[in-house]
Order: sequence, then C-alpha cells, then structure tokens
Amino acid sequence: MTKRALVIDDHPITHLGASRLLRDLGYDPVGQAMSGEEALDQLTRDPRPDLIVLDISLPGAGGLDLVAPLLAAAPDARILVFSMNDQTGFAARALQAGAAGFLSKNAPPSDFRDAVRTLEAGEFYLGPKQAMALATLRAGAAGRTLGALSDRERQVLALIGQGHALQAIADQLGVSYKTAANTSSALKKKLGVDGINGLMKFALDSGV
Repeated sequence: MTKRALVIDDHPITHLGASRLLRDLGYDPVGQAMSGEEALDQLTRDPRPDLIVLDISLPGAGGLDLVAPLLAAAPDARILVFSMNDQTGFAARALQAGAAGFLSKNAPPSDFRDAVRTLEAGEFYLGPKQAMALATLRAGAAGRTLGALSDRERQVLALIGQGHALQAIADQLGVSYKTAANTSSALKKKLGVDGINGLMKFALDSGV
C-alpha cells in the first residue's frame, strides 16, 4: 500500500535528509513545501499525505497555528513536529495543538524512525528528553494536587482507581452512598476531570 508523506521545512538539507529517511521507511512519494502557504496549496491539489513532517519556524504563516489548518486540509494525516526548539513546554503545546508527535532536529536518525513508526501505529511520540521531562512535570503536578485532598477523598479516589463502583466504595468505607457520591463530585471538581472514567484515569496516572 502506498504511503505518502509531506515535509514542510525551509531548509533544503532538512528536506534531503528527512526524505531519504522516509523513503527508507516506505514512503513514496515524499512531497516538499518550503512554507505553510505552499503546503496548504499542495494539499488542495495533490493526494493527501499519511504523514506530515513539520518545522514550525517557517517564513510567513507558521508556528503551532499551522497545525489546525493542515489537519483541516488533511484530516487523516499524522503530524510530526520536527523542530530545533526542544523545550518541554513547546513539545507539550505542539501535542495540544493537534500534532501527533514532537522530535528535536538534534535527535539521531534512529529516533526519527522510531517517531514515524510510533505515529503509524496510531500512538503519540515525544523525543526521549521531552518525554522524561514531561512525565516529571506531570508527576509533580499530580503530587501537588493530591496533597490538597482530604484523607476520605484520597480513599475514594484510590478505590475508584481499582475499579470499584460507588455503592461498593460506600460499603467498604462504612458510609452512605450519598456520601460516596458527594465525595466523587468533589474530586471531579478539584481534579478538573469529567466522570468516573476521568477519576479512574487520574488515579492510575498518579499511582494513588
């Protein structure tokens, strides 16, 4: 099956290197664009790519604001931001904007291949440096949030994380169903999550 890619970058050397790596990974053709405007124009005329490799420091319209219009023009494409800016916060904002991965241009070719394969599998990718830093930040944020919970709230959260229903939690803690439900509502508000599934995910992610 043909896999198509589009590299958006204003440096010819980056085009050359990325195109070679992509062809080694089975992408052919590999389109090239030197600006966001050129890329969007290509997407209106050419077959839509499966993968977009995007440098967001581009002449004219660029930056993370380019991610949304690219996805509007090619909604099935996975976008890998490939940037010299390797700050953790920048990588997180790229994913929030809709990109599926972030990789520093200082990374070795093996990381580029890993990133592409990860996106092909439908998963999200961060370079090793950014992934470790982001995990540390999230763990710290979760720890500070957990510190603001009461003992009862932490108990309920832990039991939700273990998959218990509210009635079972009430029975186990020796409280009424209403008390367990009210505690669950307070947790959702404090943690900024929606529903029992959101509480369960938070409990699992934070290791309660």
